[in-house]
Amino acid sequence: MTKFTTLLEKRRSIYSLGTKTDISNEKIIKTIESCLKHTPTAFNSQTGRLLVLFNEPYQNLWKSTETILKKVTPPENFEATKQKIRSFSKGLGTVLFFEEQHTIQALEEKFPLYKENFSIWSEQSSGMLQFAIWLSLSELGLGANLQHYNPLIDQEVHQLFSVPTSWKLRAQLNFGSIEKDPPEKTFLDIDKRCKIFD
Repeated sequence: MTKFTTLLEKRRSIYSLGTKTDISNEKIIKTIESCLKHTPTAFNSQTGRLLVLFNEPYQNLWKSTETILKKVTPPENFEATKQKIRSFSKGLGTVLFFEEQHTIQALEEKFPLYKENFSIWSEQSSGMLQFAIWLSLSELGLGANLQHYNPLIDQEVHQLFSVPTSWKLRAQLNFGSIEKDPPEKTFLDIDKRCKIFD
């Protein structure tokens, strides 16, 4: 088994995050930036944009998210929602993933034959970037979980961090030390998911 496939098996959604690690923020940032630089994009469009939040900005994101969700969550369900949101703020930080819409629009105009595909390719590139960073953080021994509170929090994120309006929020990856192992994962029969022809 290769190192890559071993990492694939190691990566899980970790919801019990903490701050117990010797990995520096600088190392985490360099790892994330390397993924951003080298993850493929259609036409080398490089549409991915990131915010990496630590410390107070990280805490502010999830405090704001809790406030927003309180307004739209039925009162009888809010306690569980609150606990979930607060668990996201117990780690080291959050990576916010965006896609640059001006670049996509420019490509649609330049290559009208592929106009319908550029937004699809953008989403695929974003998914690859999210996975690359998640896997790379796993390699550092960190846990992570991927969330999608967009578009509910989009306006607040843009205001909190002065994000350009052309950046469209796609996902939030929370990361930190692994404080509790995830439950065992079950899998569908691989023969039902992969057909081989030779």
